[in-house]
Amino acid sequence: MTGEMDLEKLKAYAKLVFGALGGAMTATMIHLGDRLGLYRALADGEALTSAELAARTGCAERWVREWLCQQGAARVLEYRGGGRFALPPEGRAVLADESSPACGVGFFAHLPGMMGIVARLPEAFRSGIGLSYDAFGAEGAGAIERGFAPWFRTMLVPFALPQVPGLVERLGQGAQVADVGCGAGVAVLEMAKAFPRSAFHGWDVSEHALARAEENRRAAGAPNVTFHDARREPLPADARFALVTTFDCLHDMTDPAGTMRHIRAAIRPDGVWLVCDIKARETYEENVEKNPMAAMMYGTSVLTCMSSALSEPGGAGLGTLGLPPSVLRRMAEAAGFTRCAPLDLGHPVNAFYVLRP
Repeated sequence: MTGEMDLEKLKAYAKLVFGALGGAMTATMIHLGDRLGLYRALADGEALTSAELAARTGCAERWVREWLCQQGAARVLEYRGGGRFALPPEGRAVLADESSPACGVGFFAHLPGMMGIVARLPEAFRSGIGLSYDAFGAEGAGAIERGFAPWFRTMLVPFALPQVPGLVERLGQGAQVADVGCGAGVAVLEMAKAFPRSAFHGWDVSEHALARAEENRRAAGAPNVTFHDARREPLPADARFALVTTFDCLHDMTDPAGTMRHIRAAIRPDGVWLVCDIKARETYEENVEKNPMAAMMYGTSVLTCMSSALSEPGGAGLGTLGLPPSVLRRMAEAAGFTRCAPLDLGHPVNAFYVLRP
């Protein structure tokens, strides 16, 4: 069989496949580096030896040395010669500084949970029924919180909300606000802190996320925040909310169309629905051509997003890249929204829209 093949193409294909395995190893090492505080110990930019980094972190030198070699080979760290490795400024922003909007190291904390459910996926493939977000346990909820929190804490209130004309003034005067799919409540609490005259409510179906949200609410001492379990306490259908937000959650829902109808019933006639979802293109070809992370996102969909969206019989199963603008507009119009305008916030991964009744 190999005699019939182009050996150069065979080598290139094997390189592609084992490069994917190498990426998985690097991602695992990034998770370990985060968990052990190795990136934070390198955050000052100083080039350290394995012995020096081990002393800073209380780890065994031989293990640290091998980790440094892997990270240097993967070019996550810079090798400076003489056995010294450094975290560049860009690495600090992405991997060590959770006050940076570019920080994404929290997403790597989700990796063990995602790999842990792989053994359950063959049955999902056969039955068609996926796994809920709570399949990842409390640690999964914490990882999602860490992944999204840096942007919420640095960009939502000072940058994103002012892009919607009149919204900041309205919230400053006092209004009712709902965050649907609130997760651990970071976005809700950031808004509540900035606008104490407004009342903020968060809804979610994840038991673990809501538990984290309550912990965060108590720690923040936020009297104008209430969290609700959407399975037991649905959105009120009395058109009370001046602002509704959905951040990176519509594509994960088993019934996004139903959620949109509930939002339409809950929002004021002059209200605003701010939608944030993954930046998806209209076709598979466009996603692959224009999104360098398309392969990762389709994989994430199988492990989490689409799985969640199929976790009940009849689930929509949109998946990570399943909500391009045309689909959002069609579903929103069917729910009773008449206006849907894109909001360019320059985010590399997410698209934003402003919808009105």
